[in-house]
Amino acid sequence: MSAIASPSINRLLIGGWAAAAALWSLLMWIAPGKETVPFHFIWIALALVYGFTRWSTGEMVFALVAVAGVTGFIMVHHAASGQIGWEETSEVPLMMAVFGVMVWHVRRRNLAVAEVQRLAEMEQRRLELQQLLLRLASHELRTPITVARGYTELVRDAHPDPVTREDTDVVLDELDKLARITQRVVTLMQVEEPHPLRPGDVDRAVERIARRWRPSADRQWYASSDVGLAVINAERLEAAIDCLIENALKFTGPGDRIALTGTREPAGWQIEIADSGTGMTAEQVAALSSGRPIGHTGTGLGMAIVRSVLKALGGELHIHSTVGAGTVVTLAVPAAGPGLDTAAAPADLTVADPAA
Repeated sequence: MSAIASPSINRLLIGGWAAAAALWSLLMWIAPGKETVPFHFIWIALALVYGFTRWSTGEMVFALVAVAGVTGFIMVHHAASGQIGWEETSEVPLMMAVFGVMVWHVRRRNLAVAEVQRLAEMEQRRLELQQLLLRLASHELRTPITVARGYTELVRDAHPDPVTREDTDVVLDELDKLARITQRVVTLMQVEEPHPLRPGDVDRAVERIARRWRPSADRQWYASSDVGLAVINAERLEAAIDCLIENALKFTGPGDRIALTGTREPAGWQIEIADSGTGMTAEQVAALSSGRPIGHTGTGLGMAIVRSVLKALGGELHIHSTVGAGTVVTLAVPAAGPGLDTAAAPADLTVADPAA
């Protein structure tokens, strides 16, 4: 809320100050030797009103000259008649100097506030245009991707020779990659928008995610969770875990193990996505943690989604990986803060454990 009064309040404050200043000036005139209090009241009130109202340069100069002229005339008159010492008249130029310094600081502050507001409005417009561009681009890309994929499949079916099949497979792979990027852009826009957090069953979410992914890849899937209820947005949490599972699939092959494990501790709760794949180097872990693409395996959008979801929950992301031994990614949510959780009875929701 702006500290500057509206035009009507502006006129009311200035008018009230002018009336009070006239009364205080009269008191200065009729009470020689005791004019110090009304004199300072006039200047203090002028400084306060100036700080809460809008003055043009001309109005400010007029008010300053008028106040200095009236109070200065009264002080000089009393000094000339011997009722006060001449040294007391020095207060008038001193108060003018103090008021001038105050005016300079107020104007400098107003300029700084105006510049900050201008930059904030520019940033807001930039973000709105960026979101609009992403939304339109992702929407407009879906149809041509679908059409291009359909025609490519027709060409492959019409020309079953090995060369054409190999070429069309490359085109289809690239179109699928583009479709995944488009979907992640949409998901990222959705998770960046404010979303409600409410008590949800993390165990059921882990179980549902594992069952949904199990038929999609030839891996040894395992899921178990004893988190119970926590304050979450189930849809956003699943989107984050989906992104991490997609990363795990990139570094694993048929027969490798992918395990989803949820645990509750006094400090909070966490979900681990562990795999027995090829693992990553320290440089790859650093790139993944910062959201940068790892080589040619991704765009970084998935980790942006994960970070956005964790930010809403007040959580942290931890990645531990060893080359040749696999990777463990942990979503850790504290027991207090945006992700404040509600205790619930633990449950073991084992989907499959081929190692058992």
